[in-house]
Amino acid sequence: MIEEHVDVVVVGAGHAGCEAALACARLGLETVIFTMSVESIAMMPCNPHIGGSSKGHLVREIDALGGEMAKCIDRTFLQSKMLNQSKGPAVHSLRAQADKAAYSSLMRHTLEKQEHLQIRQQEVTQIVTDENNNLTGIMTISGTLWHCSAAILCTGTYLNARCIYGDVNVATGPNGTQAATFLTDSLKEHGIEMYRFKTGTPARMDGKTIDYSKMTRQDGDIPVVPFSFETDPASVQIEQMPVYLTHTNEETHKILRENLDRSPLFSGQIKGTGPRYCPSIEDKVVRFADKPSHQVFVEPQGRDTNEMYIDGMSSSMPEDVQIRMYRTVPGLENARIVKMAYAIEYDCINALQLEPTFEFKKIHGLYSGGQFNGSSGYEEAAAQGLYAGINAAMKILGRERLFIDRSEGYIGVLVDDLITKENHEPYRMMTSRAEYRLLLRQDNAELRLLEKGYRCGLVSEERYQRFLKKKQQIREEIERVKLLRIGAGAATQQCLTQLGSTRLSTSSTMAELIRRPELDYRSLSPLDPDRPDLPFDVQEEVNIEIKYEGYIIRQEKQVEQFRRMEEKKIPEDLDYDQVPSLRNEARQKLKNVRPSSIGQASRVMGVNPADVSVLMVYLKGRNRL
Repeated sequence: MIEEHVDVVVVGAGHAGCEAALACARLGLETVIFTMSVESIAMMPCNPHIGGSSKGHLVREIDALGGEMAKCIDRTFLQSKMLNQSKGPAVHSLRAQADKAAYSSLMRHTLEKQEHLQIRQQEVTQIVTDENNNLTGIMTISGTLWHCSAAILCTGTYLNARCIYGDVNVATGPNGTQAATFLTDSLKEHGIEMYRFKTGTPARMDGKTIDYSKMTRQDGDIPVVPFSFETDPASVQIEQMPVYLTHTNEETHKILRENLDRSPLFSGQIKGTGPRYCPSIEDKVVRFADKPSHQVFVEPQGRDTNEMYIDGMSSSMPEDVQIRMYRTVPGLENARIVKMAYAIEYDCINALQLEPTFEFKKIHGLYSGGQFNGSSGYEEAAAQGLYAGINAAMKILGRERLFIDRSEGYIGVLVDDLITKENHEPYRMMTSRAEYRLLLRQDNAELRLLEKGYRCGLVSEERYQRFLKKKQQIREEIERVKLLRIGAGAATQQCLTQLGSTRLSTSSTMAELIRRPELDYRSLSPLDPDRPDLPFDVQEEVNIEIKYEGYIIRQEKQVEQFRRMEEKKIPEDLDYDQVPSLRNEARQKLKNVRPSSIGQASRVMGVNPADVSVLMVYLKGRNRL
């Protein structure tokens, strides 16, 4: 037997695995990352974009903590847009079309040049523990034993994966890669509960055979706003590639309805639970039978390929049905399929088995991140991988673990939802899941989380000093604007009229003018000749903090109440069977989740306010709260 010794083993090199491995290696731990294929590192087997509603927030938070995804997409994007600009800043979300091959290549190169990190193409088949359920290592398919202090499972959609369309049912991972077929059994032998989930992807078309004249062209934003707070905005002002919008129609839907009996989704061939918020086109036609059409986005996959992604029409229909249904869509009448649409089933875990650090409750030293935790999406995966990687490293180094609560970041919402709520379908991040989303904006991700990244050791001293300067500039400018009085003279009245705002009857502070819906910090610069020359991101924060000050203060008060509940800790050894008057359902749910605080207990599905009150009375009566 060959034996190797490292500090950390990362299993899987998708978006979660890459972030986990980079975090551990950058913190000085000897790390090995295993992948089924080095060509599939950071692969995007499904949609060709990073970010989007709420997901853009996650990418910015990853960057604030010292992660890599934002920097990588800033160097490999094809088109960039800020979504929801007609709405408030809480839901503004950056999204970029990715050059899929370039993104994967750049991330692989980043891993290859990282000190303390090695890449191995090999299947991991077993986890190895001692008699006290402490992880001691992992075993590969060749029989090599890798001793380690921690392992992080980021297996994505590879475990016992099956790709399905029509009668085709092949044991393969995404994009035809090799599936991992042994690790599930090892996990089950260690008492880990597994789920079977499903996701899907649409066909890829030969761009030369698409008639774009029948579609609506959609271009990116000018200027482009980068994802990473460290990216020079000038470096991302590049030539962008267009996306095209078209629609399905009644003929498309008719073909699908007539062939539902041939759909693996409805015939029972697919057993896994699919994502509620990203249904296949046949599922859309059934669930939204009153809709005459659905949007279809035709998106480029890279600068060096004609392959186009048909977003909005994922399917597992047989090949002949796919060809006919796609060709009913305006612009796709003569399009040739390069890759068939397919569904993929895979094994993942019930994330209620994880501690708040993403360490398994049953196996000390074993961590988990990404789609293996029952989530969906590249961004959710990367955030979890980084979070698990940091916590594994902190434990090995004997340092304070990383915790992000629901009031501090979307990552905190994501982690808390996964480990507290029963997710019987792939979890997707949405802005509506964040109770304090006005405080958790993408623009202030650095202000919220960079301190944590710096304390962990993933943010450099140079970046930290720039951050402190930025905070000071924001604070000083807000104070200056609140004190600056604007007279009601002719020049002021003329400026306000030009900006479509009402005249002043008396003098006003600049802050009061900024709070007018039709005005903002930048548009009022003519009335502020002594304004300091500040960076764009500083101006943005000043504008938002002043304009929404009342709402922000109200939400901060809500956060104070939330934190008081989080500070009420529940003893780890609490015997819920001894708590009188607790409903049986609540008792069972609490025993299963074992929440760390009263706040977390209140979010457990099946636990109502009355149960929480009973629990608090019991703990107070025994001086344990």
